[in-house]
Amino acid sequence: MRHDAPEARSRAWLIMADVNRRGSTVRDARRWVEPPGRTPEERDGERGGRRGGRRDGQRDGQPHRHPQGPRTGRWNRADGGGCLCQDGRVSEQSTTTTTSARARVSARLAAIAESATLAVDARAKALKAAGRPVIGFGAGEPDFPTPGYVVEAAVAAAQDPVNHRYSPAAGLPALREAIAAKTERDSGYAVRPADVLVTNGGKQAVFQAFAAVLDPGDEVLLPAPYWTTYPEAIRLAGAEPVEVFAGVEQGYLVTVEQLEAARTPRTKALLFNSPSNPTGAVYSPEQTAEIGRWALEHGIWVITDEIYEHLTYDDAVFTPVVRAVPELADTTIVLNGVAKTYAMTGWRVGWMIGPADVVKAATNLQSHLTSNVANVSQRAAVAALTGDLSAVDEMRSAFDRRRRRMVEMLNAIDGVRCPAPQGAFYAYPSVEGVLGRTIRGRTPTTSAELAELVLEEAEVAVVPGEAFGPSGYLRLSYALGDDDLVEGVSRIQALLAEAR
Repeated sequence: MRHDAPEARSRAWLIMADVNRRGSTVRDARRWVEPPGRTPEERDGERGGRRGGRRDGQRDGQPHRHPQGPRTGRWNRADGGGCLCQDGRVSEQSTTTTTSARARVSARLAAIAESATLAVDARAKALKAAGRPVIGFGAGEPDFPTPGYVVEAAVAAAQDPVNHRYSPAAGLPALREAIAAKTERDSGYAVRPADVLVTNGGKQAVFQAFAAVLDPGDEVLLPAPYWTTYPEAIRLAGAEPVEVFAGVEQGYLVTVEQLEAARTPRTKALLFNSPSNPTGAVYSPEQTAEIGRWALEHGIWVITDEIYEHLTYDDAVFTPVVRAVPELADTTIVLNGVAKTYAMTGWRVGWMIGPADVVKAATNLQSHLTSNVANVSQRAAVAALTGDLSAVDEMRSAFDRRRRRMVEMLNAIDGVRCPAPQGAFYAYPSVEGVLGRTIRGRTPTTSAELAELVLEEAEVAVVPGEAFGPSGYLRLSYALGDDDLVEGVSRIQALLAEAR
């Protein structure tokens, strides 16, 4: 189905205009202002580049060199390849012009893009509501309802006046105790309830973990492909993400050798996510232990996101890094929540577990930021964590069935390579073999352009690789009904079969 009218095209693809290398675009240019106590000569004398992620024309693992010195910001694909620096300067590659000496929006927030995954999902839902038969693979949430016993606990909590008032910023004692017990049950090591902070969803835990341990000038090693929120959270904490890319040839798993090559004296932390969003990759117990020992040896904090711990397939097993290397407990922050395991994405309950001083600092921040998580949601989370896992097993069985079908169908497309994900509920195919080929008169050269083409011509919404790191990939969630999954991938198959 073709939509040639300009208004139809812009209506169908407003979202992808804002997706670039890191899922954002350059906004307004800012004046170059040297930080206090730092001269231009000192800046120019700093080392150039960053180790990490791949850009166009760059081999895996090769550093990006800023055209005018060290890279401190992000690539801009949308306006010609310029770089918006962390300090506000725009390189000469940018075509953006300064319109005002004083911007209305702070440079810090203007540099943040909307979450690409949520934007793609929202766009698909809007088009569907407008009558378009769009199938969306962008959602990162189970398509199952929250288990009935959890909902019943929430109803009872809503009727109890004790839950109508403020509660401790760190979380209800009953929930912190349940999280501690669940951690010992599922992860195999003991934590104190006092070392648990309940947050408004997993995202708040991510932001507060980085805020608690990072300072300006720090670097965080970020294995790529990565969840789109991680680099934004790191930058908001004043630090710099350093991408370490592992592509389809490596099964999307970085090695200790790659991490060591990216380490500098400014490396403060490593973000570790297994099972992975967006790739579904799962590190083996041996790989997890090797990475943990390396971090311990070099005094590097490990911030480990374990939100998909219960969603593994085949022979893959989830390995908590603290269980693999117990000595890391004092320099590890664990991020988790009820959203993915219990189909509770809308309830907004997450948590972080860490050393007492870090949890105290993050609690102080939360006391000013949001205070307590909604009491009804917390009571529902207690029911989820203390109940059985039969509903989880049913969801995992359905995800496994859909996973196998999706991978089989994607690998049947010429130019597409899709390793079988071992965890979470995403497939992450390489589409590099499709790029540069002509489809219905258009020749996409990036995965963002290909995703645009797929939405317009096949009415299927997918998330391009630029939202998670390098171009050349697509993310498709298989957390949707079996019939929609088959129909959506069939449309993609039919469209890409026309590639010449």
